[in-house]
Amino acid sequence: MASKFRLFTRRFLLLCNIIVVTVFLLACLVPYVSPSGWWFLSVLGIGFPFLLLVVIVFLVWWLVVKRKYALLSGIALLLGLKSISVFFAVNFPEKFTTEKKGDFRIATWNVARFVEMKNNNNKGSQTRLKMFDLLKEQNADILCLQEFVHVDNNPEWYANINDIQTKLNYPYYTYTYYNDGNPNFVLKNGTIIFSRFPIVDSGMINFPRPSLREGLVYADIKVKDQVFRVFSTHLQSFQLRQDDYDKISKIKEGEDGIVSNSKTIFAKMKTAIVNRQIQTDIARKIMDDSPHPVMFCGDMNDVPNSYTYFTLRGNMNDAFLEKGRGIGRTFASLSPTLRIDYILADKSFEVKQFRRVVKNYSDHYLLVADLQLPKK
Repeated sequence: MASKFRLFTRRFLLLCNIIVVTVFLLACLVPYVSPSGWWFLSVLGIGFPFLLLVVIVFLVWWLVVKRKYALLSGIALLLGLKSISVFFAVNFPEKFTTEKKGDFRIATWNVARFVEMKNNNNKGSQTRLKMFDLLKEQNADILCLQEFVHVDNNPEWYANINDIQTKLNYPYYTYTYYNDGNPNFVLKNGTIIFSRFPIVDSGMINFPRPSLREGLVYADIKVKDQVFRVFSTHLQSFQLRQDDYDKISKIKEGEDGIVSNSKTIFAKMKTAIVNRQIQTDIARKIMDDSPHPVMFCGDMNDVPNSYTYFTLRGNMNDAFLEKGRGIGRTFASLSPTLRIDYILADKSFEVKQFRRVVKNYSDHYLLVADLQLPKK
């Protein structure tokens, strides 16, 4: 009787292993298929870290219990090696030095509208001041900021461009934004690039609707008689609100209404995935047309195991993978595995050091990197 139970258990676990490996390999296919046609696979890509963990657990289990079955997980891990390599960074620990290494320092941060937009002294404004202090501490030469807001000629609201230029010493900038549609009050919200080096040219591209009113901005920056092009953007997010997070909590806890709650979440995810592909393809084409070496710094709203990341990265260096360690989470909510903000640089640049600043001011973490200019 005991032997029959062991046989049943072993066969059941083997079946579970086959199912997990199949889903894991489908998740590994995400970067190579069109999200608009296979949007559900992109959802699997988000769960890639958890699938990877289960595959590894099965591998260890079978190595102890029945070694020949470990081949199933082992082969799956080998086939998924490329996806694994962009998910996890393995580097020797290096202390990030305040003294710059290389020719320039660049930082990117989704500042979430600096938490508070109106000029006052509430808790949000205190957080805004801390964010400004944090930016000042980095002493970056180039700042790429997403979800950046600015209001002209209205003392009741913060004029963030003026404050960053005067208080943080960034004389040059280029900004792509949309406003609230009120001609008497223009609240600008978008993506901005600040620089202490001259910006010799710039441009911006608005992504087509019905996606969010996002845009791609670039600046041609001159450092030591060399010019390179920095791109920054904030791609389509899932647009999850507090009630959506509440629904996700209910799904996790197995409460009633799992099906109805899931429908709303998946509908938003599908819309975001399809629109993000359109934005990604546009951005990739424009980056390919650059006459100068390219950098990308921004919020992709997508994980490394995604069509978005693989398409935009192309053959560029990922500063986190070059000098970071571990998973490198950049989004503070939902899951500890969400790395959705990036500093990417043309292969001709050398990444000298990288830092992820874990401060819960925005819902994203600040990323900083020092780079060496391409050799002539």
